[in-house]
Amino acid sequence: MTTKPFPSELRDWAAGHLPGLDGSEDCSWARSSSRVWRVTAGARTAYVKIGPGELDYEREVAGYAYTARHLTDREAPRLLAADPRLRAILSSLLPGRVVRDLPLGVEVELRLYEDAGRLLRRWHDASGPGTDADRAAVRAEMREQTQEAADCLGSTAPHLGADRLALVRAASEELVGLAEQLPSVYRHGDYETRNWLYDGETGRHGLIDFAMARRGVAAAEFVWLFGAVWPLRPELREAYFAGYGRPLTAEEERLLKLLTVRRAVSYLHHGLVDGREDLVARGHLVLDRMVAHRRWSDGARG
Repeated sequence: MTTKPFPSELRDWAAGHLPGLDGSEDCSWARSSSRVWRVTAGARTAYVKIGPGELDYEREVAGYAYTARHLTDREAPRLLAADPRLRAILSSLLPGRVVRDLPLGVEVELRLYEDAGRLLRRWHDASGPGTDADRAAVRAEMREQTQEAADCLGSTAPHLGADRLALVRAASEELVGLAEQLPSVYRHGDYETRNWLYDGETGRHGLIDFAMARRGVAAAEFVWLFGAVWPLRPELREAYFAGYGRPLTAEEERLLKLLTVRRAVSYLHHGLVDGREDLVARGHLVLDRMVAHRRWSDGARG
């Protein structure tokens, strides 16, 4: 992966808020839209990020304000400065290492997932009642996801068995109605292990990246874990919801399953259109897991 240079204008801006800035290191994810640098000024360390778009930037700034009210500075970084013209964010260092691909012992991992569920429940519970505008935004989001599932049917139907095709059709028909039955919360929006930190010295769980924070249904928060982790590790799901403090309702479970199907068929569609065998394989894998969901879910509860 090519190292992304630290823009001089961004460096000047960061130095204005972190006097004595003397070093920078590219910490971006391996995608073109990710631009993050770890910066130092003597013994002080912070992170500088450029939001990929205005909406991402606005959501991230709002997310930092939300965490400052509801999470401690050991659970989430603090916003040190922001510039809408540059879409730049300067944030404090949060101790720990990114959890994704981090080798952890079984007991540590179980405790970490329980802590993650507990932290997210606090985040959700602090949301407050949603407005009519919030409800309209959730409805629009579900309509977009419903339409995407429907649009993917043309390219993917010839590659799907009857049981998988039935799930994709259900996703193209049921998402809006299911979401209407559920209250909205303020979501983190990207609550995946790539945004969890684990501090081995203290055992603390931390959370980063608020660029997708917005109102929505709580079940949408669990899509990646539901499709990628929990089918193989049901004990981690159990620990997670032990921390979250309640199981999903039947409506939430159905919505979560169909949102995961929507993501899977999107992988499959783009893989077929773009000739990406990795996306094709990922789409089939997640759809297979959703077909098998009843079996492994019942086993986890048993």
